[in-house]
Amino acid sequence: MAIVDRVRSWSDGLRDALQRGQTLEIAEDVGTGPVVILVHGIASTSVTFQNLVPLLSDRHRVISVNLLGHGGSPAPADASYTIEEHVAWLERTIRSLRLREPFTIVGHSLGALLVSRYARQNTRRVSSVVLLSPPIYLSPSEIGDPFERAALGAYLKLYEFLRVNKQFTLRNAALIARLLPIKNVLEVNEQNWDAFVKSLQNCIESQTTISDIASITVPIDIVYGTLDQFIVPGGMRIVEQLRHVTTHQVEANDHLVRKRFARVVAGVIG
Repeated sequence: MAIVDRVRSWSDGLRDALQRGQTLEIAEDVGTGPVVILVHGIASTSVTFQNLVPLLSDRHRVISVNLLGHGGSPAPADASYTIEEHVAWLERTIRSLRLREPFTIVGHSLGALLVSRYARQNTRRVSSVVLLSPPIYLSPSEIGDPFERAALGAYLKLYEFLRVNKQFTLRNAALIARLLPIKNVLEVNEQNWDAFVKSLQNCIESQTTISDIASITVPIDIVYGTLDQFIVPGGMRIVEQLRHVTTHQVEANDHLVRKRFARVVAGVIG
């Protein structure tokens, strides 16, 4: 099938799904007050935020969304899991909530990349943006430092290896998941395999997040751990220089929203 035909087929399928009123799963909707929408990352669900929700729900309405192909959300057989597709479903879901006031939107990992694009396209709906542990990558050719360029190249090769070695990835993801302090925070299985590999390739490996962040007009806070194994200094260094971006480091924290990390995020949101 020609590329233009594949794009047309995907667009028709997405339009049909949206016209049928399909939305992402609202995994949690608790509390009252200013709205905070939480968007998790790749190979996970809203359980990502189990340490954060209790810190916010006494003064905010907290809404957790499960991404396309994750949790109980739709997983269309023809989904391509591009950033455009993810964001289109997110937009549809948020519109269905019929929120009257601008809200804070929070994204973790892959969710941070999607939230950046959503906020760029929906500036009037968003009051502030909070990005947690965002894997912001440049193209290797855009990185001058040879060590940082080599590090990014290693990440991209690792991601490709995970995508093309399914049984290795499934087996090791299950082993790692059992060691993590948040139950079910990492889920890579037969059911979400397509969502995982296609989101990895089409959103994380191929991204324009720096451009998205630069185009957002509301305040942005970025929170990440000093031990986060998915943070590459080159991309973070660029966004830290933007006037509307404030960064917060959490000492001795990895990629997860652990309890201390959650307290920092709750303080940022207010």
